[in-house]
Amino acid sequence: MVSLGKKWPAPVATPMAPFYVAGIIVLYGVNATAEALKQSPEWKNDPRNTSAKKDAH
Repeated sequence: MVSLGKKWPAPVATPMAPFYVAGIIVLYGVNATAEALKQSPEWKNDPRNTSAKKDAH
């Protein structure tokens, strides 16, 4: 129980920064690809498409 209050001078965020940046870049690329595919002619009028225009009833 003595080690619970001890602070270790180990850097965590600095060595992991490239992985955080790479993760953000990958997520951005996946999102951009999904948005582009939602606007493709094949899925543009599909009722499962969340961006499709709804018919006014």
